[in-house]
Amino acid sequence: MGTRSTHAALASAAVALLTLTGALTSTGSAEAAGTRIRLGSSSDASRASWQGPAFTMNGDGKINPGSMTAAIDAIRGGTGTLDVVVLAGSAPTSGSATPECDAVMALPGVNSCTSWTLTAASDGNNSQVNTDIRNAEFVYFAGGDQCRYAAWKGTSLEASVESVVAKGGGSGGGSAGTHINSPVVYDACKGSVTSAEALANPYDSYITFTTGMFDWPNYSGVINDSHFTARDRMGRTMAFVARAIKDGRTSGGRAWGVGVEEGSSLLLDKNGQATLYGTEAFVVLGDHQPEQATTGKPLTFSGYKVWHLTPGQTYDFRNRPTCGYYLRSVTAGVIDSDPYNGTPQTTCGTPGGTASMTESEPNDTRATANDATALTYPASISGAMASTTDRDYFRIPLAANERLDVQCAIPDAYDADLYLLDANGSTLTRSVNNGAGSDETVTLTRTASGSATYYVELEAYSGSGTAAYTCTLTQN
Repeated sequence: MGTRSTHAALASAAVALLTLTGALTSTGSAEAAGTRIRLGSSSDASRASWQGPAFTMNGDGKINPGSMTAAIDAIRGGTGTLDVVVLAGSAPTSGSATPECDAVMALPGVNSCTSWTLTAASDGNNSQVNTDIRNAEFVYFAGGDQCRYAAWKGTSLEASVESVVAKGGGSGGGSAGTHINSPVVYDACKGSVTSAEALANPYDSYITFTTGMFDWPNYSGVINDSHFTARDRMGRTMAFVARAIKDGRTSGGRAWGVGVEEGSSLLLDKNGQATLYGTEAFVVLGDHQPEQATTGKPLTFSGYKVWHLTPGQTYDFRNRPTCGYYLRSVTAGVIDSDPYNGTPQTTCGTPGGTASMTESEPNDTRATANDATALTYPASISGAMASTTDRDYFRIPLAANERLDVQCAIPDAYDADLYLLDANGSTLTRSVNNGAGSDETVTLTRTASGSATYYVELEAYSGSGTAAYTCTLTQN
């Protein structure tokens, strides 16, 4: 492992600054110290409704003019002006005291920008901070140290930012501010980890997470990373994804890593469509349990699905694509060559259309089940009872309140029974009609919260053959 430094102690309260265009407020002794500078109008914009939400995920700490302008326009519906709040965990060490607000005020549609420097977890309950946030339409988390931002979990500040999004505003950030805007946060509270270190031991003590803070619409199951290509962070993001799945931090046995390069930004709109501004970004999907993710041992994880986004390209987080990715694996801590480039798959299904999968043996146990989690619905799975003891397993996800219907057309060559199992292999429902060629149907509605993994099992009851069965899967 390389040399790593621990985090410095929290900085003392920032020195109050006064500019011609901004007014400073230093909080009273009853609350933790904070520094406030407001640029632009001293009065907040006021209107009945806003058209967001919209979110920006930046690869470094700087405001990206393209994505920020698009977010502002989306929130205000192209008319009027709005207010922005910038939250920082430490004051700039040189140059302007308000670099993010300086950039924001140069954009159209901005009424004011208020910059807060907050240096303690208790600042999350500062009444003036929370008033400013709730009166704003966009909250931007500056670069710096995401561990300081994670310390605001459970404070009034968390609820205030969520209220901005709920009213049709937005949230975003750069570098550390990008990390805090994903539902699974690599918080770096014990220090920063490199790709080499994370791959060598995905349970390295420097890999720590915060969950349960922000979970924005259409963005579930995601772990953000920044400075992605410049600092070679593909490996550590792959380790984060494996950890999220192994530890159950995401649902349905899947997790997505989103890595944004420096100078780039992903704009996520209210429909879940993410558009890249800048040079490149990556979406890294892990959709099964890691083959090896154990304390002190190198990571092994086969078949990460990687989408490489270039300028103007989009990724639909509401209807997550099942095509356009290339595959990369990690074996004993070593990634396949050239993880940042690959030839996209083009025969893996079309989002919004019918997708199909033909069984691939061996798939005779849940551990070797064919992975059907990426199929788009309605979907079909097919195979054959090659022997009188054959069993075929397919792994699928099911979200809360979703109903799954499975209808299997069985050929005349054999009698096959249909089972739907939970993640532990317990039978939830089955169809065991008698007679060769008898079709089978099961239905299940998931009432529990979240998403979970299920298994469709076809089992030979009598007879065998090469004639194919076909099961149609629909979700409602």
